[in-house]
Amino acid sequence: MKLGIVGKGGVGKTTVAALVARAYRERGARVVAIDTDSNPNLGLSLGLTLAETDAVPVLPRSVIVGSGGDHTVGGLIDEFGRHTPAGVTLLSAIRVVEAGAGCTCSGHATVRTLLGEVLDARADTTIVDMEAGLEHLSRSGGTLAHVDALVMVMEPSRKSVVTAVRTAALAEELGIPRTVGLGNKSRGEDDAAFLRAAAAEHGIELIGVLPYRAGVARSDRDGGDAGGVDAELRALVGGVLDALEGAGRVAV
Repeated sequence: MKLGIVGKGGVGKTTVAALVARAYRERGARVVAIDTDSNPNLGLSLGLTLAETDAVPVLPRSVIVGSGGDHTVGGLIDEFGRHTPAGVTLLSAIRVVEAGAGCTCSGHATVRTLLGEVLDARADTTIVDMEAGLEHLSRSGGTLAHVDALVMVMEPSRKSVVTAVRTAALAEELGIPRTVGLGNKSRGEDDAAFLRAAAAEHGIELIGVLPYRAGVARSDRDGGDAGGVDAELRALVGGVLDALEGAGRVAV
């Protein structure tokens, strides 16, 4: 299973990516998480310190993985992957550290070719935490063209729903087998009802609504580790996994 986690800025993509990655690992899966944000923070949500997160080496740019290339999936994971306290292997694809250094297109090209290869020998689940917005879907070939499912994270706001609708249209053009919505940061039934109604209005398959949790927000302020979640939230994330595993590569 290869999953892309996308959405408007601020909806909680990185936290959701970490929660889903942890949940798959707790079920015994070998999980690889790829941070494609030019300001990478996924390592924090997987239990690394800031220094450890910043020390994760960035994947080489514009590499050809597999047949005809100089790199293999296993080789890249061994050299550039880092084990996290969550039990998830983290790869960092892009990091902007210099002003005026140019675009990050070549880093996205590496992710695209990596996802195009068979990862089964090293990972049961690959989760890609994407940068906010739509640009990664407009690149030549599409960074996420080879994922099995695209998870669009939506908070209870019209703007985040509009972003999801636009994302779904681009995902269909790329031929991504399944695109689903996941509500996040719901503070009550009114928020949940809004997300359900908006998803139904725009034909989005809504696979769950995660509640706002002050403890998750505190963890983010204290260091970013998304591991300390309550039983209800853990069960809801488990339900998200069940919904995703019900389709796999089968278009629905």
